[in-house]
This record gives sequence, structure tokens and C-alpha cells, in this order.
Amino acid sequence: MSNSIICDNCVYYSYDEDYEEYICDMNMDEDDYSRILQNSFKECPYYIKDDEYKVVRHQM
Repeated sequence: MSNSIICDNCVYYSYDEDYEEYICDMNMDEDDYSRILQNSFKECPYYIKDDEYKVVRHQM
């Protein structure tokens, strides 16, 4: 993947115990996945920053 696509802090980036590695858990179609692998996107269109404190800030 391109350097501009950062998965480490994405909501959809999760550990798969069956494969024993991290995967993108976004439900995307085959064409989108292919474009991401070919670096056709400058940024991942599904990227959402994983903000585990978002709920807490909302409650304040």
C-alpha cells in the first residue's frame, strides 16, 4: 500500500485470529479492494480514525 494510506489507527483495522495478522475489516467490494492494492487512491476512502475517547468526550 501507499505511504499515504495509514491503517494502524483506522477503525476497520483489526486483528484476525484465524489468519494471525491484522486485516482491514471494512466491507468493500472487489473493485475497491483492487484499486487500493494498486495504489489508485491517494487516501483510503474508508479510513476513519479510531478515537476510543470520542464517546467519553461526548458525555462531558
